[in-house]
Amino acid sequence: MPKRAYFRFYEELNDFLPSQRKKTEFPYEFTGRPSVKDAIEAIGVPHTEVDLVLANGESVTFSYQLGDGDTISVYPVFESLDISPVTRLRPKPLRTLKFILDVHLGKLAGYLRMLGFDTLYEIGYDDTDIVAIAHREKRIILTRDRELLKMKAVTHGYWIRSTNSREQAVEVIRRFDLASSVKPFYRCLACNGIIIQAEKDSVLPYIEAGTKSCFEEFYRCSSCGKIYWKGTHYERMEKTTGKLLKEALQFKTGGTL
Repeated sequence: MPKRAYFRFYEELNDFLPSQRKKTEFPYEFTGRPSVKDAIEAIGVPHTEVDLVLANGESVTFSYQLGDGDTISVYPVFESLDISPVTRLRPKPLRTLKFILDVHLGKLAGYLRMLGFDTLYEIGYDDTDIVAIAHREKRIILTRDRELLKMKAVTHGYWIRSTNSREQAVEVIRRFDLASSVKPFYRCLACNGIIIQAEKDSVLPYIEAGTKSCFEEFYRCSSCGKIYWKGTHYERMEKTTGKLLKEALQFKTGGTL
């Protein structure tokens, strides 16, 4: 006969649950002795979103094996609350925030690069590539694919809730508290390289006559060589970054979930 444990998920972990399981205790049937990590992911919540699990009121690790009648409470990553007296399940936060995005988040990659954040994105990346690069380069995986975050090798990842690219950018700024770290126009939109100032004489062979006569200040990507200047596109990007930060800060100071 199947056994039964009782689960309750808290705060934003409810985003992964169907309506009848949100913010309430519900039964979970199982056979054998599965780990609590396997059960959490079978329910639909990636392990990268979980920071604390209590089994019958006691802090446990992901390897805890479910028992018949267990009551399991599952909590999300804690940003400011000190939970050091109990078993923290997530690795320590990465000192330097760097991201790698899956194939569905190209527009978000553009926004993050525009804001100055180290953001890898390639259409050719598959899930194995993303996980390997994230592990090797200590990057946070951003994805709309829950199954990707359930892969055992993933240590730092976040499931993007919104399907709108602009809202996704605001979501990432809020989630990782990035507002004070923004460096607009520091990263190349095309390749993620660092943008540096360039002498006008060095770019003259690559720009049109009208641009030569109207602008004196130029910049070049140190990786791919793409040339930038402060034209109308710069003004549009400046307005966009300002609006994104304003929306993120409005949430922080007075918004609600």
